[in-house]
Amino acid sequence: MSENTLLDKLEGLSIRFEEVGTLITDPAVISDMKRFVKLTKEYSDLEKIVKAKNQYEKLLNNISEARSILESENDLEIREMAKEELDESQEKLPVLEEEIKLLLVPTDPQDSKNAIVEIRGGTGGDEAAIFAGDLFRMYSKYCETKGWQLSISSYSEGSSGGYKEIIFTVSGENVYGTLKYESGVHRVQRVPATETQGRVHTSAASVAVLPEAEEFDVEINEGEIKWDTFRSGGAGGQNVNKVESGVRLRYVWKNPNTGVSEEILIECTETRDQPKNKERALTRLRSFIYDKEHQKYLDDIAAKRKTMVSTGDRSAKIRTYNYPQGRITDHRINYTIYNLSAFMDGDIQDCIDHLIIAENAERMKESEL
Repeated sequence: MSENTLLDKLEGLSIRFEEVGTLITDPAVISDMKRFVKLTKEYSDLEKIVKAKNQYEKLLNNISEARSILESENDLEIREMAKEELDESQEKLPVLEEEIKLLLVPTDPQDSKNAIVEIRGGTGGDEAAIFAGDLFRMYSKYCETKGWQLSISSYSEGSSGGYKEIIFTVSGENVYGTLKYESGVHRVQRVPATETQGRVHTSAASVAVLPEAEEFDVEINEGEIKWDTFRSGGAGGQNVNKVESGVRLRYVWKNPNTGVSEEILIECTETRDQPKNKERALTRLRSFIYDKEHQKYLDDIAAKRKTMVSTGDRSAKIRTYNYPQGRITDHRINYTIYNLSAFMDGDIQDCIDHLIIAENAERMKESEL
């Protein structure tokens, strides 16, 4: 893409940025929440592009001015300064151009959403549940470092520790766009605490990361939801079993992509406040339906890309944690590191960064086709 072509494209987006800025102050738009939220998101995305455009134009002007000085100026000191400015600007130019091209590639509209994460122990019995607990601890530590808020919706403990299943919500900036890379089957190789002969066992846990849906993302007939209440179990002191704060909803939903109807069952015991649990169960229901209805969108993306790093088949094995060797291997990008202890303490950003780079490379190729 030539400089002029890139500038023309950026100018068009800059005009759109001004249009959207005017629209989001229009009372008629503000009263239409669905449209307002969509335009606000577009404004935020365009703002990044406009800032990059301003930097790009400034860099081009610096290059033009430096060349002009070198052509017309005889003073050696001034020429030397212009030469330094030219070299520095020319070095920055291709880097900024690549950043802008990536900004121009359409992003996943769900990336900015919060996320609902489900971890389930798979093959391996008690050891799988313990590993699911280890993964939950890993994500909890990671969320702390990011300044994200994590709240548990429901869980079922394993008989020897860990979780048969745990579901939690993570709130913060670009949560789904970061955690979506964790969807898939995680495999662990280690000697279980219950193993008396020191043999290495292989167990697995599955992780599903869903974008948290807003009320206007999906249509739900709340009159058709069947509600039950029950007493919450687990930790919580003397009051935990005295009040029916836990909620259970049942909802029959027809998949618009397949035409098949299914009953969705969701439980929430996150708080001792029943109304709050009902609202959070509704949020999970919206997210479940939103995810299902967008599966065709995910499948279409998967069909275009040779290596899917963030979406696609959630039953695929994505990562192995080898304790005897202190090694983690991400099979999607053949990424291997030997800092397992730190990794399990939440130091997973470097791996996620490599996955983001790999996906960005795929997106760039798509845009060139």
